[in-house]
Amino acid sequence: MYPEHLLTPMRQELTSIGFRELRTADEVDAALKQEKRTVLVVVNSVCGCAAGRARPAIARAISRAARPELLFTVFAGQDAEATDRARGYFTGYAPSSPSITLMRDGKVAFMLERTNIEGRDPSAIADDLTRAFDRFCAPTAAGAAQ
Repeated sequence: MYPEHLLTPMRQELTSIGFRELRTADEVDAALKQEKRTVLVVVNSVCGCAAGRARPAIARAISRAARPELLFTVFAGQDAEATDRARGYFTGYAPSSPSITLMRDGKVAFMLERTNIEGRDPSAIADDLTRAFDRFCAPTAAGAAQ
C-alpha cells in the first residue's frame, strides 16, 4: 500500500469532477446492488496509464450532456476490499487496473480494460466513452450545464 498522502491528488482528480469514492465492500454493495440507473465505475490506480490516459479521458467524456447518472470510483491496491467487491459486479471480465465500466440495469453495458487504455491517447479513450454514453445514457442536467 502507498501512503495515503501520495494518493490524495489521484483520488481528487475524480472526486473533484463528481465521482463518489467507495472505500469498503459495504459501500460498493449499497451503491451498486439494486441500482437500475446508468453508473460509471472507475477502478483508479497509481499507474501511469491511469494518470496520463484514463483520468483525463474520463474528465473529458463526462463533460457532455449524455453521461451516466451516477459516478463511482474505487482505488485498486489501496481499497482492496472495495475494489474486489466492485469487480464482482463486472461479470465476465478479469480484474483490470485501471478500468472504466459503464453499468445499466445492474449489468455491464460497456467496459474499457487496461488493455484498451494503455498506449492510447486520452482523446481516443474519451471518444470510446462518449460513444458508449450516447448509446446507453440519457442526457443529464449536470452534463448539459457544463
